[in-house]
Amino acid sequence: MSSRTCFGMTFGQFLIMRKQLLLPLLILLFLIVGTTTVALYAKGYRFLLQGGKPHIAGTGLLVATSIPNGAEVLINGRLATATDNTINLAPGEYLVKIQKDGYFPWEKKIIVKTEVVSKAEALLFPNAPKLESITSLGVEDPILDPSLTKIAYKVSTQSAKRNGIYVIDMTNRPILTLQNQATQIVDDVQDIFSKASISFSPDASDVIATSSSILGNRITYQLKTNGYNPSPEDITDSLELLGMQWQEQIEQKEKARLDSLKKILKEQIVQSFKVITYSPDETKILYIASQSATLPIIIKPPIIGANSTPEDRKLNKDSIYIYDIKEDKNYKLEIGLLDYWIIGDYQKSQLLVWFPDSKHLIYVHDKRIEIMEYDGLNRTVVYAGPFADSYVFPHPNASKIVILTNLNNPSIAPNLYTISLK
Repeated sequence: MSSRTCFGMTFGQFLIMRKQLLLPLLILLFLIVGTTTVALYAKGYRFLLQGGKPHIAGTGLLVATSIPNGAEVLINGRLATATDNTINLAPGEYLVKIQKDGYFPWEKKIIVKTEVVSKAEALLFPNAPKLESITSLGVEDPILDPSLTKIAYKVSTQSAKRNGIYVIDMTNRPILTLQNQATQIVDDVQDIFSKASISFSPDASDVIATSSSILGNRITYQLKTNGYNPSPEDITDSLELLGMQWQEQIEQKEKARLDSLKKILKEQIVQSFKVITYSPDETKILYIASQSATLPIIIKPPIIGANSTPEDRKLNKDSIYIYDIKEDKNYKLEIGLLDYWIIGDYQKSQLLVWFPDSKHLIYVHDKRIEIMEYDGLNRTVVYAGPFADSYVFPHPNASKIVILTNLNNPSIAPNLYTISLK
């Protein structure tokens, strides 16, 4: 009997052909299983044993980072890893603590969801900050410009040539050293400027100084902030017009901000927000609720992986809030009511100002300087020594805070000092 099949093929040839087909199929199957496994692993799925039975379970990813890095990460009180690292966790709520020797700890409840990346981003502050002087001639009435990069102040305790108005541009000198970091923009030979009231123009390119002349009349000068002004410009007669132009610039900038937002948010801001200030990156709004209201949902569906801190969308009149434009989250700050202030005009009793990273706020009250996250958590007292309450300025590179103090020595004039945050 012939060994050929009905198709004219020997049985041996059939086996060889089947083997040739089987190998590519196995390779294809391996690639499919491998790709699927890698994809599931990347999404947080893990092969686990539960009750002695193997199964695949979905997990979430927790990215833990810190400044400075190399800090311990504790999950529900147990050491899990060190920053910067990624941790797989089963869905649920976790108490995450990040700590490092020499720094205040950071702690937050974070909700982990399947296939979602959650973040624990800790900015750690030293518990023994370094204090360093940056002026030596005595400082009066320092002010911070609208861009939070320049400090102007007066000197009146030296000679006429050394008295006058000074400006520190913190962006030109990101690392402040001990002395001689200020630029004198005008002296006081005419005995005018050390007694003047000073303010910044909206773009911080000028300082406006108003004082009394010999005859007792009010006189106003415009001074450039980028160098010495040998012949200060008297703008008394044009001050009203200049003020109107600057106000128009401020209003145009605010209009441009509002026009870039969704209509429903724009309407809510106009109706219910008394805006104090925007964050430096303009992604968050610090405001006082001008009326009681409910903030509607702006972004649908909600942002995946957004801040899991519970928010408060019910606005109570005269309470203080932070609204996150990118994540559509609203947080109530549990602090005392702040009077509304305009650019460059800070109140004397309390101070709330953005930290340069747009993720934190500096809160000055009760003779203490605190830094807290924009959602109100992790309030940390970074300085409780002597300083003048209303004169606390963040350095643009977020490495320092500038304060005015005489270190409780009444026999010397106060000077500007930096508090190191690294």
